[in-house]
Amino acid sequence: MKNFRNFCVIAHIDHGKSTLSDRLLEITKTVSMRDMKAQTLDNMDIERERGITIKSHAIQLYYTRPNGEVFTLNLIDTPGHVDFSYEVSRSIAACEGALLLVDATQGIQAQTISNLYLAIEHNLEIIPVLNKIDMPNAMVEEVTDQIIDLVGIPKSDIILASGKTGEGVDKILEAIVEFIPPPKGDPAAPLQALIFDSVFNSFRGVIAYYRIFNGTIKKGEKVRFVNTGNEYHADEVGVLQMSQVPKNELSAGNVGYIITGIKESKEIKVGDTITVAAHPCKEAIKGFEDVKPMVFAGLYPIQNEDFEDLRDSLEKLQLNDASLVYEPETSIALGFGFRCGFLGMLHLEIIQERLSREFNQEVITTVPNVSYRAYTKRTGLMVINTPNDLPDPTMVDYIEEPYIHAQVITKPEYIGAIMTLALEKRGNLTHQHYLTTTRVELSFDLPLAEIVFDFYDRLKSISRGYASFDYAPKDYRKSDLVKLDILLNGEPVDALSSLVHREKADAFGRKICAKLKELIPKQQFVIAIQAAIGAKVIARETISAMRKDVTAKCYGGDITRKRKLLEKQKEGKKKMRQIGNVDVPQKTFFEVLKLD
Repeated sequence: MKNFRNFCVIAHIDHGKSTLSDRLLEITKTVSMRDMKAQTLDNMDIERERGITIKSHAIQLYYTRPNGEVFTLNLIDTPGHVDFSYEVSRSIAACEGALLLVDATQGIQAQTISNLYLAIEHNLEIIPVLNKIDMPNAMVEEVTDQIIDLVGIPKSDIILASGKTGEGVDKILEAIVEFIPPPKGDPAAPLQALIFDSVFNSFRGVIAYYRIFNGTIKKGEKVRFVNTGNEYHADEVGVLQMSQVPKNELSAGNVGYIITGIKESKEIKVGDTITVAAHPCKEAIKGFEDVKPMVFAGLYPIQNEDFEDLRDSLEKLQLNDASLVYEPETSIALGFGFRCGFLGMLHLEIIQERLSREFNQEVITTVPNVSYRAYTKRTGLMVINTPNDLPDPTMVDYIEEPYIHAQVITKPEYIGAIMTLALEKRGNLTHQHYLTTTRVELSFDLPLAEIVFDFYDRLKSISRGYASFDYAPKDYRKSDLVKLDILLNGEPVDALSSLVHREKADAFGRKICAKLKELIPKQQFVIAIQAAIGAKVIARETISAMRKDVTAKCYGGDITRKRKLLEKQKEGKKKMRQIGNVDVPQKTFFEVLKLD
């Protein structure tokens, strides 16, 4: 065990984490030069296209020191976007050390600080690495000072490196061996292994990835998953390299995989503890963070008969992404579907994309919203995940909405614009702190509902890309919220309902009505689009009827002939308006979300 090292890489999005991982694989000869490609550990097409890591990956490296001593390094890669901080917490729980990667061209960003605090909470050994020093716009001295201020370490301990050229990577490997402590644990004690990830294989079932804290796991023995209480045979155990390498046994300190032939997603919980059925451990491993969905939206199949296929797809996707939460629901407008919980808007986008690419499932998404608490006069507390869950306003005592603590790091010249944006989103400035003369940290308390749609995009545009954003849930606060219904010819469309703050209801209602007027095609009858709060209509748009020229066949003759035809058409339209249903095209539900 003294020659084992378990570590992760933590950084903000786009700080060169995947490129540095490539160099580590190259130098330790884990991957042959022939198989080497950019972003080797990112195995989804969507990750390569967007240049982001979505799913954390684990891989075992073998490093030989100049004195001939061989070390086994288990690298657990982590995503960098704020939406995937759950994945980061899992990786951190399975390690003893972390590389804190900072881009020399961008400096310390909000997510870097957030992940650093998470690592410090778990008592991880931190190795600061300054990446991209080969870039012409690298601010080496300035960013070095930022790291010293943040971590409080001597300048000599910061490693200067470049993932692109490979400079300094040998120093990183030496620092991992030198500073990160070897794992503790007793190979002879009862087995305690933490599941930090799982993937689904259509031939072999669910493959669980784990880190062993105590004991030894052997091929063929009966294992128990502590939280679910289920027992299975370990058909195969092994270590993770570019492909899975089977072993007869793995002992304390190691990271590996187990195949038990499980086909049901509900049987494996990420964060569960594996133990041996014959000699179980006394208690499960603690300190693991539960997933907290932040944004809720309905996903519906385009064809109702695809409902069961969508259920299967979501079940398989949940195995590869434990932070996805879903439950069945029905909508009058869209039929049967699922109410899903996501970590953020990027997570929602990625899930939609993965359903389309990996499972060929095209879905309609309803207006995303967050989870509220309503206190009623009769039943007390009710959790509101959809606008339709809200009881009658006369029954509601008050409603609370979730607030977050947001951190923005930017340049001083953008402070005014960012504070204006935060005030527009009903935020309060709680703290302002200059990290250096050119970097300032702003802290806000903001309602979560206000950052769901476009906050991140607008923050990037007003700061010209020089602002980084991170947030954490804070508490629930009383708020004056109303349910905004969208009516088409007097009939409510439940999929377009939303909960909004009373001050913003008028503007939001007008925007949705104007957008729907553009999107809904003309019918043979007039369509009234209305936004209403209860019985009070606050906005209206009208789509005029499509006019068919019924007098085209009259080339001449008496005017009464034409009038007769026009009167007949008028009567027909009146009747059609009474019985005509408005058919809302599927793309409308996609497009309404793209409000300016």
